[in-house]
Amino acid sequence: MTVNVAVEPLPAIPLWNDPTVPVSARVDALIAAMTLQEKTAQLYGVWVGASDEGGEVAPHQHDMEDPVDLDALLPAGLGQLTRPFGSRPVDPALGALSLARTQQRIAATNRFGIPALAHDECLAGFAAWGATAYPVPLSWGATFDPDLVREMAAAIGRDMRAVGVHQGLAPVLDVVRDARWGRVEETIGEDPYLVGTVATAYVQGLESAGIVATLKHFAGYSASRAGRNLAPVSMGPRERADVLLPPFEMAIREGGARSVMNAYTDTDGLPSAADEDLLTGLLRDTWGFDGTVVADYFAIAFLKTLHGMAADWADAAGTALRAGVDVELPNVKTYGAPLTEAVADGRIPEELVDRAVRRVLTQKAELGLLDADWDPVPAALDGPDLKDPDPAALRGRIDLDGPDNRALARTIAEEAVVLLSNDGTLPLAGPRRIALLGPNADEPVAVLGCYSFPQHIGVRHPGTPLGIELPTLRDTLAAEFPDAEITLARGTGIDDGDLSGIEEAARAAREADVAVVVLGDRAGLFGRGTSGEGCDVGSLALPGAQQRLLDTLLDGETPVVTVLLAGRPYALGRAVAESAALVQSFFPGEEGTHALAGVLSGRVNPSGRLPVGVPRDAGSQPATYLGAPLAHVSGVSSIDPTPAFAFGHGLSYTRFDWTDLAVDSREAPTDGEFALALTVRNTGGRSGTEVVQLYLHDPVASVVQPVQRLVAYARVALEPGEARRVRVTVPADLASFTGRDGRRVVEPGELELRLAASSADPRLTATLTLTGAERPVDHTRRLHATVTQEPVAKE
Repeated sequence: MTVNVAVEPLPAIPLWNDPTVPVSARVDALIAAMTLQEKTAQLYGVWVGASDEGGEVAPHQHDMEDPVDLDALLPAGLGQLTRPFGSRPVDPALGALSLARTQQRIAATNRFGIPALAHDECLAGFAAWGATAYPVPLSWGATFDPDLVREMAAAIGRDMRAVGVHQGLAPVLDVVRDARWGRVEETIGEDPYLVGTVATAYVQGLESAGIVATLKHFAGYSASRAGRNLAPVSMGPRERADVLLPPFEMAIREGGARSVMNAYTDTDGLPSAADEDLLTGLLRDTWGFDGTVVADYFAIAFLKTLHGMAADWADAAGTALRAGVDVELPNVKTYGAPLTEAVADGRIPEELVDRAVRRVLTQKAELGLLDADWDPVPAALDGPDLKDPDPAALRGRIDLDGPDNRALARTIAEEAVVLLSNDGTLPLAGPRRIALLGPNADEPVAVLGCYSFPQHIGVRHPGTPLGIELPTLRDTLAAEFPDAEITLARGTGIDDGDLSGIEEAARAAREADVAVVVLGDRAGLFGRGTSGEGCDVGSLALPGAQQRLLDTLLDGETPVVTVLLAGRPYALGRAVAESAALVQSFFPGEEGTHALAGVLSGRVNPSGRLPVGVPRDAGSQPATYLGAPLAHVSGVSSIDPTPAFAFGHGLSYTRFDWTDLAVDSREAPTDGEFALALTVRNTGGRSGTEVVQLYLHDPVASVVQPVQRLVAYARVALEPGEARRVRVTVPADLASFTGRDGRRVVEPGELELRLAASSADPRLTATLTLTGAERPVDHTRRLHATVTQEPVAKE
């Protein structure tokens, strides 16, 4: 339906096009001049795919949506273009040209000359054909290195901005609550402080490049029952406040994120897309967020189709708009004609539309999209003629996977490799014969997560080149050990259960000096993989017959080095005790096999730490180290959830001593702080990096608390014999939690601060006391300890 409203002629020099005027005044003037239909047009996206010939984008046909008629929509304007690069393989330069020509058409077709805001995925790199595939977020968590993640995000942002994209749908701030969930690979880990600090660094990097970062999924998505995608969430307000919300709060306060995406799930019967207390009360009124809230794809329609909360599309639109969802993605469904008609007949207040469109237009103004001199041609194209471009001359002109990107991807991959166990077999000392076994030993895409372009989109286009180089571990191991004879045997598939190749693998192992077996996952979507969105599992046993292959190899006499290329942690059975070494890598990206080969040879000294625990038993989920006392092993349950390798665990090829703990004062008021110091020394024969982790244990509290939780960490790089004095100042605010009345408080009483190599390996402990009255704190509380390092003279 089109609502016909008489419109006033536009002024000669519209106020909203003048960048010297305050943004708020520009936006107010623009809204006052717009019809209802023009306002609602700014509140939805259209899913498109760029043309590989440089022509205008074409609407993307999705099986959950009706076809979109751009000719009918564009005269009213358009809020967003959905995934112009992330919908089909397209040469980056021609994709940029296609997007520019489309933006030119959009601006020319609506009477205010407003272009669309273009968004794309960037979970593990810009999800475009030919763009660098970085390690997945679970590997970011394994680095315990926010500075490196910030650098990566800035590189991703620069690539996106250079081709005309404005918004990136990342990072994921969901805290892992159940490792059976398929999207564990997209998360940063099971601890809210690690997730918050790493994700905030990613936001800062992306925003520094001019890209709008989008925090997702707000909030509770990862706590779905039994780890099932979109399943209901049974979670109390205290768990939500103390575990799932802090990463979002940190990323908004310190990261400057300009957009938030709602979660699909319902918590205690209320979907996030309908939760006004969450999206408006907490996010805006309390935290002060002033950006846009965008719907996860189809989430508003899901209020009708999946949640049964809306009678029709207009009802769904009104519910989401009232809750605080500003933009419908990926396509127009409810915020188009259904919303316009409902406002026109008085069912939905127009003030709600004005509130949302003000946020959208403010963001567009801040991006320069309302400026009179706005140019649709992005920086990477250097101004070609959009009317008569030469596609052949442009093809291949933009490189989204240059040497700097690849070097950065390799550094992250190297820092993310976690050495779980080692009997001295690693690093390999020039073996003559290597048996390279397992389903991921010679599989190029084994290093990629489900939101990488090749696995997310490329699989739908067989025959299309990958667009990036993906050496297999066979390739990189051969380069690392040029004099070794490498025998390859697959043994079994990822999840096909095939046993026919296991004897061949066992024979290859018997004839070798060492067997390297490469197991794990295949990333995919909605059941097409063993890890990824919609690829949830019933247990954490290795997929298919991989454990059978592993056990057969362990029955032999040849040392077995087990390497995991996976999206989640798996129970490894006998291998925990019997494998000569265990090496864990979480989808390490295009440079991942170089990193793994370097760890196996010793060229790289591993420094990664587990962002999620590795279970001992395949059926002990859900379990995380953050559990209260009764969530851990006890005499009242026959299930022991103790992990085989705990959160924060990781070994090195050198040794570190932790000594000389000093505490400035054993007491501090509830508004004070504690100062601790220790010395970390490299007592081994090669350079290495230790990760000092600080855990807080509150033995007596007014509500049940986790046994311990991470409150600070630091990477400490040391040469052989070198020592550093690590000083940590811990504000009492870090001891706060949500009390009985729902307020966050710092309580007086005894605390333990545990300086640890992992959540299961405390090295030095300070017993301290908070004194004085209970103190309420809020969203202005201090979020971090201060950690500094200084050199210590060699012994």
